[in-house]
Amino acid sequence: MGVHLDGSRGVGVSRLEVIEGPSGRRRRTKAERARIAAESMMPGVTVADVARKHGTTRWQIYDWRKQIRKGNLVVPESVAALPIFAELVVDDSAAEAPPARGASEVEIVIGDIVIRAGAGVDEGQLTRAIRAARAAAS
Repeated sequence: MGVHLDGSRGVGVSRLEVIEGPSGRRRRTKAERARIAAESMMPGVTVADVARKHGTTRWQIYDWRKQIRKGNLVVPESVAALPIFAELVVDDSAAEAPPARGASEVEIVIGDIVIRAGAGVDEGQLTRAIRAARAAAS
């Protein structure tokens, strides 16, 4: 007992069920996309859980996160104020520029705290130093 839809055996379909879902694709505002992407960046949150919660795909959220990094989406102020997001400040004043360092060095400023790391820094140690600086600055 099989059902053939191509009509090759002359057996038709006696019952057809149509399951309807939302019509078309959902259009989200830039603010919604940024808020959902920012939610996926919170500590302990998985992209898959956020995607399920908001009825989208993981890949869509990864794309929105990429758009945030490029500056095409702006994280809402309420989310940007959270301690996990660092404020980016661009200072164009050449008079106060520190002397040039080697390309393999990085300087991180958190409040009044300055963290300098060379090329051979241990990633775990640097992460712990940044977390400690953030906690001290709050």
